[in-house]
Amino acid sequence: MQYNEIGKTGMKVSNLSFGASSLGGVFRNINEEQALQAVYAAVDHGMNFIDVSPYYGHYKAETVLGKALLQVPREKYYLSTKVGRYGKDGVNTWDYSAKRVKESVYESMERLHIDYIDLINVHDIEFADRFYSLDMIVNETLPALCELRDEGVVKHVGITDLQLENIEWVVNRVPEGTVESVLNFCHYCLNDDKLADYLDLLESKGIGVINASPLSMGLLSKRGVPEWHPAPKPLVEACQREVANCESKGYPIEKLAIQFSVSNPRIATTLFSSANPDNVIKNIEYAEAPIDWDLVKEVQEIIGDQKRVSWANS
Repeated sequence: MQYNEIGKTGMKVSNLSFGASSLGGVFRNINEEQALQAVYAAVDHGMNFIDVSPYYGHYKAETVLGKALLQVPREKYYLSTKVGRYGKDGVNTWDYSAKRVKESVYESMERLHIDYIDLINVHDIEFADRFYSLDMIVNETLPALCELRDEGVVKHVGITDLQLENIEWVVNRVPEGTVESVLNFCHYCLNDDKLADYLDLLESKGIGVINASPLSMGLLSKRGVPEWHPAPKPLVEACQREVANCESKGYPIEKLAIQFSVSNPRIATTLFSSANPDNVIKNIEYAEAPIDWDLVKEVQEIIGDQKRVSWANS
């Protein structure tokens, strides 16, 4: 396992890390005991960065992860969670106010059975833009989290979003050091490497980069996309051709996708999620195996004009 520092935080994290969204049953129903074993497998095999959110499973992911962390020494992992996006009784909710995000931090610590958070993120800032404004993130949400950082309740502060333009807008409007990391998903994978265009900007500000969803939310998998996937049909069909091509060569698309996503040393870590310990171990083995760059070129040619095609978050 390789380790990289997230920006200037001092956190040296595994280049493949554990995303705990699956523990909330986000993608399918889970077996809780198996989910706990997935966390233990990740830590035992060298993953030292775990990311979660109260939104995942509407608090379930944090609750299940908290049960697992009771059995894991605190020095074995860095914990990242989020504020701003929530849910109850199957209904999504958003609240980026200073009061709510501060409350949310303490609620997360209680569910996770920890007394500080290594990295707190404003979750999916584009929803603040939809329901409030991005100015709120700059002028209210982030200052509230920085107060908690000053108090030692959280160690570092970051933001997350699908839309890279929103990330750029915010980091260009806050004092240096306010945002220490950004988490972006589906933009450094085989079908879309747009995140690479923003690395110079982020590095110039000392901001670390976290990539997520190397399988592009299932586009790059033999299982295929779930019904709710927002990708346009031409992109889905192009990715299906990618999958078939890799399958014909005996090289799982999931393996190539993981390998590509962890290949850029300027990206500190890539998050994947699984509630199955066998899948966790398999993905670690994928990441540590040498990548076939000729096959990468081949599958990206198959993608053709669908490369870098994106979609709106939901």
